[in-house]
Amino acid sequence: MKSALLVSVFIVIILAIGFSVGYVWGFDYAITGLVIAAIIATITSLVSYYNSDKIALASAGARPVTREEFPYYVNTVEGLALAAGLPAPRTYIIDTPAMNAFATGRDPEHAAIAVTTGLLENCNRLELEGVLAHEMSHIGNYDIRYMCMVVVLVGLLVIFADIVVRMIFWGGMFGDRDRGRGGGGEGAGAFGAILLVVGLVFLILSPIIGQLLQLSISRKREYLADATGAKLTRYPEGLASALEKLSSQAKPFPRTSKATAHLFIVQPFKKEARAKHPSKSSIWDTHPPIEERIRRLRAMSGMEGMYNQAMMEARLRGELPT
Repeated sequence: MKSALLVSVFIVIILAIGFSVGYVWGFDYAITGLVIAAIIATITSLVSYYNSDKIALASAGARPVTREEFPYYVNTVEGLALAAGLPAPRTYIIDTPAMNAFATGRDPEHAAIAVTTGLLENCNRLELEGVLAHEMSHIGNYDIRYMCMVVVLVGLLVIFADIVVRMIFWGGMFGDRDRGRGGGGEGAGAFGAILLVVGLVFLILSPIIGQLLQLSISRKREYLADATGAKLTRYPEGLASALEKLSSQAKPFPRTSKATAHLFIVQPFKKEARAKHPSKSSIWDTHPPIEERIRRLRAMSGMEGMYNQAMMEARLRGELPT
């Protein structure tokens, strides 16, 4: 339902902008712009549905990983998938010392998980299990479909808006100012003028719309994935400890943008802007405050969590069979 709504909103915006661009040159051209916009919207929607995972992985610089290269990583993903009743997702690695991870794909049958080498090198087994269980929860909850489509559609919307601004500028300077020509006289001109205003409003607001689409995913879905992942491993402290490490890292993720930020388990940008108030969160942040996520995870523990924690730590020390 969310994916269908996203595509519908995107198509409406593109059609409005396409009509507006054409109308700058005259009403006849507005119809042409509408048709071209419809073609662009259709192609982009199909591409975003079927290839958004490939685009997200490529934009992050992820590469496929083999069991021989990182056996525990691959085995853990397969084990968690089995426990969750899901097909095992494809595994990828991102060669960077920054610690982060994300899941992508249009459904569990076409899903992938990518983690950084920094995460594998700095997290112990229980912490890595917590992170991977979080990403597995995004797959099982079908968050990945909506998240990946947002990457493509928002990115294209920003690019398209920039192109349209330039076209409207040059069309306004040199185009045909007779809006009613060939379009049915004053009535068509008035109708076209209204649509032009609507299109320009969409054009101006498109970056904000893109940000709101990202925010519609991240916060509540991150909390849900944290809780679901903790139930999957039966050890909330694993993910809580991993989040503490991720929040204290000094290395920013080198290959990311605002269009892909919502995919990651934690905000991938530099944290200098939050250095003075690390516990506070802006309304435009794609992720909830890490401190609040950690608090909620540790609140899940209770007596059962204390028992599971003791068992897991004993297993980690080699006192119990794995």
